[in-house]
Amino acid sequence: MAKVKKSRNPGNTVEIPKPTFGPGGSTSASNSPTALKTPKTPADEGLDFFESALVQGEEPIKVYELQLDPDGGPNKDRSYMRLPPAYRPYIVRVTLDAGTPASRNGVFKTNFPLDGGQFARDRFVERKLPKDFSKPIKIDLPISHAGAFAYWVEYDGDAPATRVKGREGYFNIDPILRTKARSSIVKNHAVSAGGNAVQADDVNLPLDGISILTVVSKWMGTVDAWKGHFEEASQRGYNMLHWTPLQERGESNSPYSIRNQMVYEPSMYGKGSTDAAADVKKMEDILKVAREEYGLLSLTDVVLNHTANDSPWLVDHPEAGFSPANTPHLAPALEIDDAMVEFSASLSSKGLPTTITSSSDVDTLISAFEAELGKRDMWQYYVLDVIKEKQAVKDALTKGSVTAWAGSNIAGKTVVELAEIVRDFGIVKGLRSLEKRFGTHVEGPVAAGIVKAAFVDLSDVDALADAWIRVVDVLNVPLYQEWKDDTAAAIEQIKGRVKYTRLDDHGPKLGPITKELPLVETYFTRVKGKADKEPAKYSLANNGWIWNADPLVNFAMPPSKSYLRREVIVWGDCVKLRYGDGPESNPWLWNYMTEYVKMLARAFQGFRIDNCHSTPLHVGVHMLDSARVVNPDLYVCAELFTGSEEMDTLFVSRLGINSLVREAGNAWDPKEFSRLLYRHGLGKPIGSMDGACLTSKEELAPPTGKGPTRPCVVIPHNGSAPHALFFDLTHDNETYLDKRSAEDALSTGALVTFSYCAIGSVKGYDDLYPKLLNLVGESRLYEITGQKENSGIARAKRVLNALHTEMALEGYEEGHVHQENDYIVIHRVQPSTQRGYVLVVHTAFSKGNKDRGFITPIKLRRTKAKFVYGAHIDISSYDVDKDPSTLRGLPGKLVEMPEVVAPQGLDGEGPFAEIIVPDYFPPGSVMIFETQMQGVDTSLDTFCTSGAEEAFSDLDLVDLNVILHRAEGEERDATGGEFGTYNVPGMGELVYCGLQGWMHPLKHIMRYNDLGHALCAHLREGSWAMDYIHARLEKQLDVFPNLAKPAQWFKERFERVKESTPPFLRPKYFAIIISEAYKAARRAAIEQCSEFVATGHSFTHDLALCSVQMHGMVKSASLDPAKPTPSLAAGLPHFASGWARCWGRDVFISLRGLFLTTGNFLGAKKHILSFASTLKHGLIPNLLDSVRSPRYNSRDSPWWMLQNIQDYVLMAPDGISLLSEHVKRRFPEDETWVPWDDPRAYAYSSTVAEIIQEILQRHATGISFREYNAGPNLDMQMSDEGFDIEVKVDWNTGIIFGGNAHNCGTWMDKMGESVKAGTKGKPGTPRDGAPVEITGLLKSTLRWLDELSSAGKFPFKGVEATIDGKKRLVTYKEWSNLLQESFEQCYYVPTDAAEDHKYNVNPAIINRRGIYKDVFGSGAGREWSDYQFRCNFPIAMTVAPELFNPEHALGALKLADKVLLGPLGMATLDPADLQYRPHYDNANDGTDAAIAKGLNYHNGPEWGWPLGYFLRAYLYFDTRVGAGKKDISETLHHLHKILLAPRTHVQNDPWAGIPELTNKNGEYCHDSCRTQAWSASTLLDFLEDVHKLSSA
Repeated sequence: MAKVKKSRNPGNTVEIPKPTFGPGGSTSASNSPTALKTPKTPADEGLDFFESALVQGEEPIKVYELQLDPDGGPNKDRSYMRLPPAYRPYIVRVTLDAGTPASRNGVFKTNFPLDGGQFARDRFVERKLPKDFSKPIKIDLPISHAGAFAYWVEYDGDAPATRVKGREGYFNIDPILRTKARSSIVKNHAVSAGGNAVQADDVNLPLDGISILTVVSKWMGTVDAWKGHFEEASQRGYNMLHWTPLQERGESNSPYSIRNQMVYEPSMYGKGSTDAAADVKKMEDILKVAREEYGLLSLTDVVLNHTANDSPWLVDHPEAGFSPANTPHLAPALEIDDAMVEFSASLSSKGLPTTITSSSDVDTLISAFEAELGKRDMWQYYVLDVIKEKQAVKDALTKGSVTAWAGSNIAGKTVVELAEIVRDFGIVKGLRSLEKRFGTHVEGPVAAGIVKAAFVDLSDVDALADAWIRVVDVLNVPLYQEWKDDTAAAIEQIKGRVKYTRLDDHGPKLGPITKELPLVETYFTRVKGKADKEPAKYSLANNGWIWNADPLVNFAMPPSKSYLRREVIVWGDCVKLRYGDGPESNPWLWNYMTEYVKMLARAFQGFRIDNCHSTPLHVGVHMLDSARVVNPDLYVCAELFTGSEEMDTLFVSRLGINSLVREAGNAWDPKEFSRLLYRHGLGKPIGSMDGACLTSKEELAPPTGKGPTRPCVVIPHNGSAPHALFFDLTHDNETYLDKRSAEDALSTGALVTFSYCAIGSVKGYDDLYPKLLNLVGESRLYEITGQKENSGIARAKRVLNALHTEMALEGYEEGHVHQENDYIVIHRVQPSTQRGYVLVVHTAFSKGNKDRGFITPIKLRRTKAKFVYGAHIDISSYDVDKDPSTLRGLPGKLVEMPEVVAPQGLDGEGPFAEIIVPDYFPPGSVMIFETQMQGVDTSLDTFCTSGAEEAFSDLDLVDLNVILHRAEGEERDATGGEFGTYNVPGMGELVYCGLQGWMHPLKHIMRYNDLGHALCAHLREGSWAMDYIHARLEKQLDVFPNLAKPAQWFKERFERVKESTPPFLRPKYFAIIISEAYKAARRAAIEQCSEFVATGHSFTHDLALCSVQMHGMVKSASLDPAKPTPSLAAGLPHFASGWARCWGRDVFISLRGLFLTTGNFLGAKKHILSFASTLKHGLIPNLLDSVRSPRYNSRDSPWWMLQNIQDYVLMAPDGISLLSEHVKRRFPEDETWVPWDDPRAYAYSSTVAEIIQEILQRHATGISFREYNAGPNLDMQMSDEGFDIEVKVDWNTGIIFGGNAHNCGTWMDKMGESVKAGTKGKPGTPRDGAPVEITGLLKSTLRWLDELSSAGKFPFKGVEATIDGKKRLVTYKEWSNLLQESFEQCYYVPTDAAEDHKYNVNPAIINRRGIYKDVFGSGAGREWSDYQFRCNFPIAMTVAPELFNPEHALGALKLADKVLLGPLGMATLDPADLQYRPHYDNANDGTDAAIAKGLNYHNGPEWGWPLGYFLRAYLYFDTRVGAGKKDISETLHHLHKILLAPRTHVQNDPWAGIPELTNKNGEYCHDSCRTQAWSASTLLDFLEDVHKLSSA
C-alpha cells in the first residue's frame, strides 16, 4: 500500500466565522444569524485569542470532545458536561458520525455566543453540518468564560417536510474564583506554626479547593464586629463564608423569611439605620475586607420561592402570591384554613382543651374540628347541584332550547352507562376544578339533548328532568367520595401535625392554642388591612414542602390538591411567590426579584439557591442568567431533595449549578460513610489512567478560520456527575451529639476535608455546639473562640482545611478510601510526584465507647510515611451551656497526639511503610501522615509514551497483523504451539494475542478508571502480562524481523515499569504503554491505506483494520505450497489456520473491500495469482489448502475471481498489466491430479488473460467431472452423487446452469449431516440451476471483456461453442446480449399476475411477487425453490445493474429492506417461506430435519456479507429512479441509518469486526465466526462507493 500523508485537519470540522460589523453596528457571519455585538465581551476575547499569533513554547490547547449519539443528542451518561474554568481559552468539540440521522440537513444550535458578543439564554447560534458522508463531523466551540449553556441538533425527519429537534444537552463551565494565597500548612514534615497565613498574592481557587463556613449574621452582632469572625474563620482554614440571607427579616425573625429583598437587615448596622442605599455600600465594603484581608470569599443564600408574610409590598402586589382570586382552586383550602383558625379561637367557649397533654386531647380536638368542618358542607365544591340541574333541564325543554345529542345512539342506555358517557365526553363543566360551590354542572340544553336521546319513551318534561337527576346522582357518587377522601386526608394531616408540634418529645411543643397560635400552622397569610375586605384576593398561600413531591410540579397550581388535603409542611411566615409562565405573567414580581439577585451578585462571589428543588426551573434560569450578567464568575450551589439522580442532573445542567450540597451526616454507619466519601470525594482512584491513556495529540485549526494552527490535546469527555459541596454538618441539621456522638465531630470533619470536592461546615460544628440552633427563635451571639482551648476542634480544622485547599491547588486528585470495622482511611496522592497524605480515622458513631477497635496495619508499598498530625477530642461534660447571651459549645479539649512512627518493612512484594494505630486511639481520633513514594521515576510517563511512532513506523501490514491481532489458532500455528491468547484469571482468554485483544478490556478500564477489574488485579499480582507481550514478539523475529523494534520498545518500557513502580501502579503504566502502542500501530496501518481510508471516519478505519486482522501469516495455510506466505482468513476464530483458513469464494468476495479499497494491491495480486495457478476443469478451488490439496466443488468461485480481476484492473495503478502476468500452473494441461512437488506440477505457464479465457471457454464447452478422491476421505457427509460436477450453458438464453440435488456449489453450501433426522448427504440449499448471482457475475465479466477486446487490450474475441450442432465463435458481446435479452424474462416475478405471460413463471408456486428469483431452473421436484426470496439478487444488481429493469429492481430492493434486512446482515430466506428457520445451531442433533445439525444455515439466519451488496444496489437504483434521483442525500441517509448497528458492533465487540452471521434480529449465534472477512469487506465496498460520490 502506498503511504499517504496524515491529514492535519481530518474530518468535517465546522469553522466558526468571525463576525464583521455590518450596517448599524450589527454583526453578520456566514451560516449564522445576525446578532448584536458588544465590544470585548469574554466571548470576543476568546475569539481574539484563537486568532492571535502562536507563541513559541505555548502549551497545547485542551479540546474536550463530546461524541453525540446518532439522533444528535448526547448519550444519557453525557447529557451533562461539566467543564473546567477557562483560565485559558479551550475548545469544546462536539462530534457526530457522518451519515447518522442527525446529520440529515443537520443544524447545530447553541446559546453559547460562538460569534462573540453577550450571552442571551434565548439567542441561539446555528452551524450547518457538513454533508460529506465520508468524513467525521466536528464542531469546535471556543470556550472563554463561565456559564450554563444548552445545545441540540435539528435535522430532517423521516416524514416529508418535517424537522426533528434532537435531545438537548448541556455544558456548564466552572467559574474562575480568585482568592488570596495562603502559606503552606506543612513544612519539613510537620505542621507549620506560620502555615495558613493569608498572603498578598491571588490564586485561582478550584472548586475542589473550596472550604466553606456557614455563619448566621444575626448571631454575629453588628457589622463593625464582623472582623473578629473573619479572622477566626480564616485562621481555621476556611476560604469562603456562606451567609444565610442578610436581607431585612420579617416578623418571625427568620433569615429565610425576607421582608424586603432590596434592603439589608437594619439591625446589623446598629440602632437607627434607615439609609438602605448606604447599607448596601457598607455591605459591599465589609465583604471586600473579608476577601482582601482575610482571604474569604462570600456566598449568600438566594431566596426565590417566597417572601415574608409581612412584606409591605404584598399590599400593593397581592398578585405576587397564590390566592383564590388568581388561583381559584385554592378556595376550599382557604375555607378549611379559616375554619381551623376560627375553631382555634373558640376552644374555651366550646369547653375544649387549649393545651395538649395527651393523645386523648388530640383525639378530642380533632373529632370536634371534624364536626365543625362538616357544618360547612364542603361537598358543594365537588358535586353537581341536583336542584339547579333539574331546573336547567326543565327550562331548556320548556323553551325548546335543546342541544341535540350528536354522538352514537344512546337510546336504552342505563343511567350508569349514561353517566360514564357524560364523563368521557367532557360534558361536565368545572369537574374537579373546586373553584366555587356548585361550580360543577352540565349546561341545561346539553343535558336536555342527552335525556331526549337516551329516554326515547319519555316526553313529559318533568319525567325527563327526573331522568336527568338519576344520571346526576350517578355522577355525584364518586364526587361525594372524593370529598370524603380529601377531607379525611386533611383531618389526618392536621392530626399528625398537632401531635408533632404539641405533644411529641422531638417536636417544638408549642404552648396553648389561640387564634394567634392556632391548632396548626396557617396555610394562608391574610394581608393585614386588606384580607378582611377582600379575602379571596389578599389571602395568600404560604410556602412549604411536601414529602417525595415531583420538583417539576408546582403544588400550588391545579390539579394539585396539596393545600386542600393539607399535605404541605408549611412555613407560616413565608408567602409562596407566583411567577407564572414567564415575566409577562407577573411583570412586577419578575422585575423586582431580578433586581434583588443582581444586587446580590454585585456583592457576593457565590449563591446558594434556597429551596432549589421547589424553585420553578424557568425562574431559576432567568434569575441566574441575570446574576451572571453582573458577575460572570458567580459560583452557584444548591441543596436538592428531588430523590432522583436524573432529576438532580436536570436542575444542575439547566441552572448551571456548580456544586450540590451533600451531607456526611446522612451516613448511618462507617460503611455507608465510606461509600459517600468514595462517591462524592474520591476524585479519581490512585493509579487512574484516563488522563494518560485516552488523550491524543493533534493539530487544531483555528475555530474562526483565521489565525494559526495550534497544537492541541484531545480529551474525550464521558459526561459528568454533579460536583459535590460536602458538608460535615449544615446549619439546619441536628448535631452529632444527637445523631452519633460529640466525639465524631473531629473524625467526620477530618474525613470531609480529605474529600476532593468543595467542602463545608458550620461554626457550631467546630465549636461543638450540642444542639441544633433555631434560626427563628435563637437570639444569642456567637463566642469568638479562635484557636483557644475552648475552640472545640478548631485547631485541627486549621490543619485539615488548609491541607484540603493545598491538595486541590496542587492536584492531589487521586484517592483511595478503605473502611475496616469502625475505621476509615483515605489516601490522597498527587499523581505526577506521587506525594500524598494519609488520613486514618477512628469513627465514633456510637456514644460512650472508648475502645481502640481493630484495623489491620496499613502497608504503603514503596512508600515512606511521616507523621504530621494527630488528635482526639476529650469532652468532660455533655451538659448544655445555659448562658443567656452567648452561644457556647461543649467543654471539649483537643488532645494532640505525640508522633507515631511508620516503620519501613520488607516482604516478598518489596519495601513498604507500615502505619500501626497506637494502643490508645479512641473513637473520634484522627492522624495524618505525609507520604512519598520512593524512587519515583518522574520521567516514566513521558518515557512510556515516547518513541512509539518510530518503533512502529517500519511495520508492514502483515507485521501489524502480528502486533494488533492474531487469534488463538493463528498464534499457536505460527509459534509452534508455544504462544496462544492470554488468559486473565477471573476474566478469561483474550480474543487476540495482539494489542486489539488487550484494548477491549482496557477501553472500559481507562474510561471508567475501573481499577477493580480482573485485568488490573492480575497486573498488580505480577508482571506476567508484560512479559508475554514482548516475549511473543521476540519469538517470531526470525520470521518477522521488523518486529524487533516494537519488541524492544515494549521490553524497555515494561522493564522500567517493573523496576520503578509498586504493584498498585502497574495497571496504569500497562494501560499507558498498550494504548500508546495501539494508537501508533493503528495509525501506522491507516497511513498505509488509500486516501479513501486515510481521510475517512472511524467506521471506515475500523473496517479497514479488518483487512489487517484477516491477512496474516501462519505456517499451515499459504498461497505457496513450498513456503509460508501471508493469506487471507475467511473468518475468526473458526477459520484461523490449516485447510480451513483460505477459501476461494471467501477470498474473492472479500478482496475488493479489504484489499482494493484500502490500497493493498500487492496483497490482492498475490491472492489472484495463487488461485489462478490452480485453475482446473475451468474452476478454481473453494478450499485452497496451501495449494497442496485443493478441492474443486464450487461453481461460483471462478466468477468471483474474474470479478476481482476486473476490479483489480480498474482500481490498481497499472492494473491492466495484471492480464499479461505469467502464472505457473499447478496441474498439467491434461488436468491429471498430481502432488504439488511432482515434476509435472508447475510445468507450464499461462497469462492471466489466458486463464480468464480458459474459464469462459470451459464453461462454454461444458464442464463434467467427478471430484478427485471422491468419497468419505474427501467429504464424509457427501452422498456419492454429490461428487459429480456438471456445468453447461443454455445458448438460448446465455445462462449457465449447473449442480444437482446432491451438492451445493454456491456460498449457500450447507450439507446435511444428521443420520437421526435423515438429512445426511442432503444439501440444505442445493441451488442447482442458475443462481442469480452467477448470472450477474457472468454478465459483468462479459461486458468487461467486450470492452477490453474492442479496445485491443485483450487477446481474445469470444468463445467457441457448439450451437444447434454447429461449432462457432460466440463473441463476448453476443453472449452478453443473450443474457441481457433473457434475464428479466427468466428471473423477474411480476407484481401483477396479469403480466405473468410476459415472464417465465409458474403462478401456482409463486410465494411472493415483485421479486427476482434466487435460482432459475431448479432441478426436478424443486422448482418451487426458484421462487424463494433470498438475499442474493442484489449481488447481480451491483455487478451487472444493466440486466435489471430499474423500477423492478428498486421494488425488489425495497421489499428486501422490509422483510430481509436485519441489524447486522440480511436474512437468507423470506420469513414468510415455509422453510424459514432463523436460529442456527450446528450442535442440534434432533429429529427436526429442517434444523438438525444446522441444516438451516442459509434458511433464515442473517448473514453479514450480503448487506454490503444490498446497500450498493439500493444506492445505484434509488438514485436513478427513486427518492435519491432528486436528492441523493435522501438515499444516503436511509442507507447510513442501516449502518448504525454494524458501526456500533465493530466499535464495541471484542473481535472488532462484523460477524459471519447472526440469528433472527441480530441475535448472537454461538456457531458463527465472531469476525468474518467478507462481512467487513462488502461494507467497505459500499463506503467507498459513497466516498466516490462525495468526491465527485
